[in-house]
Amino acid sequence: MGRGVNCVLAFAALAAMALPMALIGLLVLLFLGRPVLFRQARAGLGGRPFDLVKFRTMHDACDASGQALPDHARTPAMGRLLRRSRLDELPELWNILRGDMALVGPRPLLPDTIAALGTAGLLRSSVRPGITGLAQVSGNTLLAIEEKLALDLHYVREWSVALDLWIMVQTPLMMIRGERIDSGLLEKAHAGGHRRQR
Repeated sequence: MGRGVNCVLAFAALAAMALPMALIGLLVLLFLGRPVLFRQARAGLGGRPFDLVKFRTMHDACDASGQALPDHARTPAMGRLLRRSRLDELPELWNILRGDMALVGPRPLLPDTIAALGTAGLLRSSVRPGITGLAQVSGNTLLAIEEKLALDLHYVREWSVALDLWIMVQTPLMMIRGERIDSGLLEKAHAGGHRRQR
């Protein structure tokens, strides 16, 4: 989908979700404290860094030596709920309006992670990162890193408006029924990658 369509849809979503986002922000403030929003540099189109904005899902608990506890120990039930429901990603609609992201695309990774991927990272960064993507509706957390990358590159190679619309339809269905690995699509993604390497 074009940039204009992404902006219109993101603006409409922000208007519709303004009250729920305000409520989520209040709950984050009460249960996790400040800052309400989590910001982190991620790689965008062409590998250019931008500040990703999400609702905070972890607190700042440290051990006796002052080191931060592992992520799972710092993520309370509310944070896990926000992540599982993807509600923590609603502020990324602002990133779409700013031109950093799109509704659909590979999830934005850290700049160092993209750089370490080499040519695969360059190909992956040839499109704007998205709030949802092919890997997210095809298994997401159930997938290995290599499988996610294969699906991301398959999305870049096979991009079409129809594919974007299919992913947008599958996203709420995945949130309702839970994550499931799409073995057929994963095989197709791996096969497409092997053909390109020949």
